[in-house]
Amino acid sequence: MPDDSTRFIHRISVVIPVYQGEMTLGAVIDELRPLTEQFVTADGHVAVVEEVVLSYDRGPDRSAEIVRMLEAETSWIKAIWLSRNFGQHAATLAGIASSGGDWIVTLDEDGQHDPAYIASMLDRALRERADVVYARPTNAPPHGVVRNTASRLSKRLLEAVFGGRDAESFNSYRLILGEVGRSVAAYAGTGVYLDVALGWVAARIVTAPVALREEGGRRSGYSYRRLMAHFWRMILTSGTRGLRLVTVAGLLFLTGGVIYAVVLISMRLASGNIPEGWTSLMVMLAVGTGIVLMSLGIVAEYLGVAVNMALGKPSYLIVRDPDSGPLGQGGSRPRE
Repeated sequence: MPDDSTRFIHRISVVIPVYQGEMTLGAVIDELRPLTEQFVTADGHVAVVEEVVLSYDRGPDRSAEIVRMLEAETSWIKAIWLSRNFGQHAATLAGIASSGGDWIVTLDEDGQHDPAYIASMLDRALRERADVVYARPTNAPPHGVVRNTASRLSKRLLEAVFGGRDAESFNSYRLILGEVGRSVAAYAGTGVYLDVALGWVAARIVTAPVALREEGGRRSGYSYRRLMAHFWRMILTSGTRGLRLVTVAGLLFLTGGVIYAVVLISMRLASGNIPEGWTSLMVMLAVGTGIVLMSLGIVAEYLGVAVNMALGKPSYLIVRDPDSGPLGQGGSRPRE
């Protein structure tokens, strides 16, 4: 085994979007402090948190003062300032774009995410050669039964119906390969859901078990109205499968309309008991409805091309040879 001077050191950037961190942010930084010295994971990999990027999202409390104080006192903290409140995902993307590590870890400011799990998430990424590792909670998130159930069902719906890749794994505690995360931050369009954008380009996405903690006694900044808007944005940015459903519905209606028309015409020819004009009316209604829906589906397909362009979904993403980067330091291949 090589000595520590020749072993690859995995440099980690931690990105924390800050909105209401006055009461909790200092404690989160204190937990990260030991990781700014080189540490060895359970699988024997050497890593270090080389920077913590605080992305200030113009919150209502004294978070700005806390951010200024932490940056002034600590060399490895870098603060970035958004011009106004843009929301957690935008602040996270801004922090990712400002990072420079081999790996990027995104953490919430409220203390719910324990930094001690960063090492196990890194081990999981290297063991599976994964570009993204999401935290998989081993306990129920501290949000209440209604919100937890709604979150779980919405992710399943997004994955099953609208084609959101790995939607059930989505979590704001994530480990991302640095070049993948920064590329996403560079091309993602306005309003794009970060995890959907990661699914566009990540070759392998896995999860690692993590125990969640309480939110530091702080009330969540997400109302049910904002959560519903959050879910709706996930659907709108997940891709064009929703538009393609219109095309499929139009094709089914058109096919059914033609079959129905043939049946009605056959009944009309075989029996004279059908009222005059009823057959032609039903045929026109059935076929016409199918044609209208099919036409809308064709328009939707063209719209889908424009949607993908507006979202910034890339045709490809060029990365370096995985064996020459951090993923090549894991010493194993993923199981197929």
